[in-house]
This record gives sequence, C-alpha cells and structure tokens, in this order.
Amino acid sequence: MTGSHAELGDVQQTLFVPLSARAAETRRKRPALRDPKAVEILGSVDVDAVYTANWGGFIMVTRTLIFDWWVREFLSQHPAATVIELGTGLNTRFERVDNGQCHWIDLDLPDTIEVRRKFFADSDRRQMVAASLLDDEWHDLVAACPSPYFFVADGVLPYLEEAKITGTLRRVATRFPGSLIAFDTYSRQMYERQHATAARRGMAARWAWWCDDPRSLEDLGLRVIDSRSVARPPAGLRRELPGRYRRQLGLMGPLLGKSFAVTLFRAG
Repeated sequence: MTGSHAELGDVQQTLFVPLSARAAETRRKRPALRDPKAVEILGSVDVDAVYTANWGGFIMVTRTLIFDWWVREFLSQHPAATVIELGTGLNTRFERVDNGQCHWIDLDLPDTIEVRRKFFADSDRRQMVAASLLDDEWHDLVAACPSPYFFVADGVLPYLEEAKITGTLRRVATRFPGSLIAFDTYSRQMYERQHATAARRGMAARWAWWCDDPRSLEDLGLRVIDSRSVARPPAGLRRELPGRYRRQLGLMGPLLGKSFAVTLFRAG
C-alpha cells in the first residue's frame, strides 16, 4: 500500500487488523458488513503486512457485527442517547449505526486520535477525545452528554493489565449506574495462542489479560445481560447474514467453544 505512514505504539498498531478485516469484507460480492471508509483509509495509509487480517478476519467482522447489533437495539429504545467507544482505533461504528439523533464519543490515546483526525471530523453530535480509557478525566465529558450511556470496547481490553481493567470497569459502573457496557474476552487458552501467533508473525503487541468466564466480572458492579460465543450471534443478526457466513459460523462454533466471548453488561 502507498500513502502516509502512521506513527503508532505497538498496541495501537493492532487497530489495522480489524480495519483491514472490514475492508476485505466490504470488497466481497455479498458482504456481511459494508465499510467503505475502511477501504478508503487502507488506500491512504502504509500498513505493515503483519497487521493485516488473515483467516481471523471473519471472527473480527462477526464480533463487530454483534456489537453493532447491540448498539442499534440500544439506540432504537433511546434514540438521543450517547455511545462511547473506548479504544476506538479507526472504528466506523458511528457511520454504520447513526440514527441522526444519537451522540457519540470516540476515545483513544493521543497518537491514535492524531491519525483518526485525518479521516474523521468532530460534529455537534460526535467528538474525538485523546485520553487513556484507564484514566477518569474523560468521565466528566461523558456525564455532560445526554444519557443513557452505552460503552463499547471492541478488541482493546485484552491488551491491558487485569488490575487496571477491573479498576476502570468498577469506576465506570459506579459513576454511570444503569449504563450498558460491552466488550470481548478470551480464555487462558486463547491468550496463550495469541502470544504464539504474535511471536510467529513478528507482532510486538501481546495480550496481557484473559478471562475464562465473563460472569466472574459481576463483582465489579456489572450484571451480565447477554454473553455469547462470537460463533453464536443473536438470532436476528444471524438471519441477516449471508449464507456463507452462517455456514462458517456452524463450522467455527465447535472450534471456538467458550474461548471467545462477547458480553453485554449493565452497570450497577
């Protein structure tokens, strides 16, 4: 690929993996997800081949579709509510689910937001915030937006240390009771597999946290609303998927088992 070079930290560079997965899916004849912005970005940024999605792109796209589904359901009930993307990377969920009324915060580290501003702009309903999701300073920005709130962390928490993650989740649940929080977790086995895969591919970023059972996080002030394997999306979403996807999900289900969970929590 030709274009500008993005100066990012090791973990931040992993944002190109789901971005390339969405772009590849968009180029298919019958895509499960359409993301022309991802195609545009990949055409203008130099990306190391190690950060492009391989067969795992199917899993990343399905994960994103589940999050999209939950956010759409939330906005159908609360059209003017606020969605907060924690560790947003170059995500384009706003472009996919915007209903013309909702409010949105895209939060990530300063180097990522610097890259993001080359492709996205703030508006009266959407703002980019340069901050660590582990800090609390951005909580006041959220509180100033219309409630209720939906926090989404798509593919980011496994790279953070457990004590920092649990502390952050506890504080968010305390500050924003009743809000929804959705994120993905991976078993110890998947954690070890990611380390082996990253070493083989020469990828510097490593996961720092695993979680065998998302319900173990309920002690943080969270209540599980829905938790499912990425191979078992909500029934309504599954019916909308192309036949190719439904067949792949059937094959992947036994292989993934409970090693990869996508979970929706309610705070408080």
